[in-house]
Amino acid sequence: MAVKVINDLCRGCTICVKKCPFDAIAMEGKLAVIGEACTNCGVCVSACPFKAIMQEEMEKEKEDLSLYQDVWVFAEQRESKVMPVVYELLGEGRKLAEKRQSKLCALLCGYQMSHQVEDLIAHGADVVYVADHEELRTYTTDGYSKVFHEAIKKYKPEIVLLGATHIGRDLGPSIAVKSSTGLTADCTSLEIDPEDGKLRQTRPAFGGNLMATIICPDTRPQMSTVRPGVMDKALYDPEREGEVIRLDVSFQPDEIRTKVLKTVKSLAKQVSLSDADIIVAGGMGIGNKEGFKLLEELAEKLGGTVAASRACVDAGWIEHQYQVGQTGTTVKPTLYFAFGISGAIQHIAGMKDSDYIIAVNKNQDAPIFEVADYGIVGDLYQVIPGLLDEIERIAL
Repeated sequence: MAVKVINDLCRGCTICVKKCPFDAIAMEGKLAVIGEACTNCGVCVSACPFKAIMQEEMEKEKEDLSLYQDVWVFAEQRESKVMPVVYELLGEGRKLAEKRQSKLCALLCGYQMSHQVEDLIAHGADVVYVADHEELRTYTTDGYSKVFHEAIKKYKPEIVLLGATHIGRDLGPSIAVKSSTGLTADCTSLEIDPEDGKLRQTRPAFGGNLMATIICPDTRPQMSTVRPGVMDKALYDPEREGEVIRLDVSFQPDEIRTKVLKTVKSLAKQVSLSDADIIVAGGMGIGNKEGFKLLEELAEKLGGTVAASRACVDAGWIEHQYQVGQTGTTVKPTLYFAFGISGAIQHIAGMKDSDYIIAVNKNQDAPIFEVADYGIVGDLYQVIPGLLDEIERIAL
């Protein structure tokens, strides 16, 4: 759709200028002119009393989708260290690349990051595109999206995967807009349609009450952000060999509108639930905020991490960074303890792929028992002290 002014009908009343929420309309003489900031929202069309503004269909030239190939993974780095989700994306990307009979590629943006290239190849990348520039040392939307978009235009990947991290959730939409393509956010499953070869992108919808599978049939690349902790990590093979392609990177003055002046690290305790091997999680069944002290004691004995359901976070018993579930972190530990967690579908969506799930709940009909490998119907304030005593006995 495109917004068009019919000059013969325009009376220069400026109503459209005042109504436009994006300041995309200006007056040139006594005629309204639509600017580049227009989003085709249609507010001006209904606001014009003289019917001088209209929306018209624009016939879009269809792209030759056969020109696009290969699976790309955004190799997100912070402080020159590749983030763990990248290895999950390489693992999943390898499966997709094999089904499409194409190459698995990684795009690495940073400054003096050559030491990470071999690691990406060892984890499955056939090709590593390297964008090396001092402006890319720390993330900025303008800098990274420009480099990524130019690489997409030149090399035409069929599929682009990014981690659903703070950076990935900012960068993905920016690239999608620049590339005039779609983006499916927070995917938990990716697969290639065996009939037409399109990427089937599955994500929770309607608060996690159903799973929606989305395709991008008419544009390329097909883009997805993937939740950390959902996919299996790529296997490490130091004998693997791959190709390195260095991208030409340059920026005009003031092309990057934001500048990172200083990075201030939080003094708060950092929690990495997606990397935890053992998680001790609590729900509203623990009764109060003080209940987490008992969970912390068990987690410490086991070398694990405390977590919580959304209800506990909403109640103010624990910070959001500890939340597991649809609106929190998706986890895949070896051992997941669920104490006093009823098993709402939103929570289960975030931990159901754990290797072993042990649930403790007073209600024998609690939904959590349907996904648990082991279940104990009982009072967690009796069960946990018993576990602690047994751990002490074994340690002796």
